[in-house]
Amino acid sequence: MRRMMSAIVALMLLATPAVHAVQPDEIMSDPAKEARARDLSRELRCMVCQNQSIDDSDAPLARDLRLLVRERIAAGDSNSQVLDFLVARYGEFVLLKPRFERQTMLLWLLAPLLLAGGGFALWRQTRRRAQNGTDVTAPPLTPEEEARLAALMSDDATSR
Repeated sequence: MRRMMSAIVALMLLATPAVHAVQPDEIMSDPAKEARARDLSRELRCMVCQNQSIDDSDAPLARDLRLLVRERIAAGDSNSQVLDFLVARYGEFVLLKPRFERQTMLLWLLAPLLLAGGGFALWRQTRRRAQNGTDVTAPPLTPEEEARLAALMSDDATSR
C-alpha cells in the first residue's frame, strides 16, 4: 500500500506543470497579450532575487514589475518599447540577458577571448616543447641499470 501511495505521489509531482509566481489577478484577459507578458517576464531579472526572472519570483517588487509589464502591454506598447521603458527606469541590470552594446561588449566577449587565449597558449607550449626536444624519449639503459632491473624483477617474481 505504501509503495502504491509513493508511486501516485511521484506521478502527481511529475505531472504538475512548472510553478510560476504569476497570481491569478495579474493574468490578462487576452491570451495573446498574456503570452507576450509572460515572454517578457521571463527576460526580466527580479531585482530582489537577482538570479530569477520576475515570472518565477514571489518578491513584491517582481509582482510590481509583472503588473507594470502588463500595464504597458495593455497601453499598446511593443515588446521592445516595454523593455526600453524598464531599462530606462532600472538600468541594464533588469535584463537577464544583457544587450550586446559597447558597455556590455567585455561581458559578452570575455569568455570566448579567454577560451581562445587558453587554446593559443596550449598550442604554443606544445609547439615550443616539440622544438626544444623536451618530448624526446628517455635514453636507453646502461648495462649496469639493465642488470639491476633484471635482479629487481627476478626478486619480485620469486617473492610472489
